[in-house]
Amino acid sequence: FFLYGVIFECQFLNGTERVRFVERQIYNQQQTSHFDSDVGKYVADSPLDEYQVELWNSDTQYMEYRRGEVDRYCRHNYGVIESFTVQRSVEPKVRVSALQSGSLP
Repeated sequence: FFLYGVIFECQFLNGTERVRFVERQIYNQQQTSHFDSDVGKYVADSPLDEYQVELWNSDTQYMEYRRGEVDRYCRHNYGVIESFTVQRSVEPKVRVSALQSGSLP
């Protein structure tokens, strides 16, 4: 029995002015490779994925598709979730209490 997963991340700085797309390949709770839109290619984080990373990076059509995920996946979804996440603010609640000196363990 083994566990394989893929995690997609969109990292936003200043709205959509600076957007980064990261895809992480996970095998048995260890990251084996990742794609970072800032780097523009897959990177093997484990010998397990070295061959697969070479295949992905050598496929120009596939890599063009991956590089487009910043716009297609991240920027698009930012527009979808912006109204109920980014534009939503809640007034913070703070409670201050006085303690006697030396009352801490």
